[in-house]
Amino acid sequence: MPEVVVDVVLKPEISDPQGQAVLGALGRLGHSGIRSVRQGKHFVIEVEGDPDEAELRSIAETLLANPVIEDVELHLPTD
Repeated sequence: MPEVVVDVVLKPEISDPQGQAVLGALGRLGHSGIRSVRQGKHFVIEVEGDPDEAELRSIAETLLANPVIEDVELHLPTD
């Protein structure tokens, strides 16, 4: 079955306290070369047949993400 991956992250202008906490911890652990961290959600959806990109985008934008504060990125399978 084809798998579609949906990544959801906060829009750049939205504050990301969890990402900031991870960034701070990385600095304390000696990883000084990391400039920023953004947290997000990762979904893997198995579909029957050929994925319908429009349907999957609609699902992602209405169920998996809040389009006011989050961006969605679809990763469709390649043949």
